[in-house]
Amino acid sequence: MPSSPKFFHARQPPSALRPTVLLIGFCLLFGLSGFIFGLVSLLHPSHQYKCLTSKSRSVKVIWETGSSSSSSSQNGLVLNVGDGNDNNKRKKVMGFVGIQTGFRSTGRRQSLRKTWMPSDAQGLQRVEEATGLAFRFVIGKTKEKQKMAELAKEVAEYDDFLLLDIEEEYSKLPYKTLAFFKAAYALFDADFYVKADDDIYLRPDRLSLLLAKERSHSQTYLGCMKKGPVFTDPKFKWYEPLSYLLGSEYFLHAYGPLYALSADVVASLVALRNNSFRMFSNEDVTIGVWMLAMNVNHENNQALCSPRCTSTSIAVWDIPKCSGLCNPETKLLELHQKDSCSKGPTLESDD
Repeated sequence: MPSSPKFFHARQPPSALRPTVLLIGFCLLFGLSGFIFGLVSLLHPSHQYKCLTSKSRSVKVIWETGSSSSSSSQNGLVLNVGDGNDNNKRKKVMGFVGIQTGFRSTGRRQSLRKTWMPSDAQGLQRVEEATGLAFRFVIGKTKEKQKMAELAKEVAEYDDFLLLDIEEEYSKLPYKTLAFFKAAYALFDADFYVKADDDIYLRPDRLSLLLAKERSHSQTYLGCMKKGPVFTDPKFKWYEPLSYLLGSEYFLHAYGPLYALSADVVASLVALRNNSFRMFSNEDVTIGVWMLAMNVNHENNQALCSPRCTSTSIAVWDIPKCSGLCNPETKLLELHQKDSCSKGPTLESDD
């Protein structure tokens, strides 16, 4: 009887199996570690770590006292930009909006981030791409370490600040405003530079349309203008000779909560030494006097100071009762719930 055929399976020697086993084990270990890391990241997200390709939006600006520096500087400005960009290259935008804020305005900033200025980087980026406007909160410094520490946490969380190396005091608002324009000009190549307060309701889309209009004047001072009352104010007795010669109706200056200066005007301000023009206690009056001295074109637009939301209002605040919204933290949220404010159609203004 013939014997049944036998099947022989070749067996690899132990020396040949060892590398294969080690490779499989390494792959399993690597995959398991990746799974655990991903699970931990989902369960315990951290805002302290950002994607390596993300770019910081917040910028700290300091004033250089020496004659030379290895940092990027312009007229004594040194920009600490931690975004990996070439510090000498200004970002091109149609308009840069600096929202003036302070250490006691945390609630206002939170309300703004819940309304017309998105709090997340992606949302703010979408607004900037849709309007051609860049937005940053502008704030100085204080000697109070606790306030500076709280600000540092807010900067790390929201990354939407322009930090100025100047004392944050109400009496120094004109100095802060000039510092803002100089810093903004160094950072952004814009057609307009806009100063805004943190207690107004703004429509970025409508502001964008206003700034985009063609103008015959390259030096433009754009705002909701007011006439003459400053000459009768006892605080401005030094104006009386000028008032007598020119007439009170001659002097126009924009209300402080929102106004814009064209690039040519800001370039002239940047070229000035800090002590070239006189500073006054009121920031809006200070800028207005400078604009008068520089003989720029005044463009009045009442949509920048509307007391209520309309189809043409660009900025809404409680004029003339308050310089801004009277109760901004609450009022901003209330206005945003109204379709006439947040979702109303944009119509061309006759102003």
